[in-house]
Amino acid sequence: MTTVLTTEPVPFDLPREAPQQVCENLNQWLTDLIGLSLRLKQAHWNLRGPRFKSVHEQLDEILADVRKASDDVAERIVTIGGAADGRPRQVAEHSSLGSFPPGQLGVDQAVEQCCSDLAATIRRGRACQAALAGLDAVSEGLAIDVLAALEKHHWLLRSQADRT
Repeated sequence: MTTVLTTEPVPFDLPREAPQQVCENLNQWLTDLIGLSLRLKQAHWNLRGPRFKSVHEQLDEILADVRKASDDVAERIVTIGGAADGRPRQVAEHSSLGSFPPGQLGVDQAVEQCCSDLAATIRRGRACQAALAGLDAVSEGLAIDVLAALEKHHWLLRSQADRT
C-alpha cells in the first residue's frame, strides 16, 4: 500500500522519514476500520432472533465509535502530510478482514462474526501502534485511544455470546 504525501512538509518536529512511515501504517489500519464499519452495519441490518433489540442497538454504538475512529485516523494522516485512502477498492484489497456471510444472521452468529472482526481490527491496530512507537507520539496516542475503545467494545459484545 503506497501513501502519497503532499509536497509541502508539515511544520512539526517529526523526523524526515516519520510522516511516510506513519501514514503507511495508519492507512493500512484505516482499511480495516472502514471494512469493520461496513460489516457492523451489514450485521445490524440483517440481525434476527432473541436479544435482537439489545444487540441491534449495541452494534450501532460500536459503529458510531468505529466511524469516529476512522475519521480521526484519516484526519491524522492528512494532518501530517499524507493522503488518507479509504476508496472501496483499497478497502477490499488491503483489509485483513475475511469474507462476511450473506443474508440474515442469527444473533449468536452476528455476535461471533462481529467479535471476530473486532479482534482482527484490534490485532492490526496493535501492529500499527507498535510501528508508530518512537516515530510519532501523537499518532501512537491516537492508536492507543482507538484500541482501548475497540477492546472495550469487544469485551461488551463478547458478553452477548450464548455460551451456555
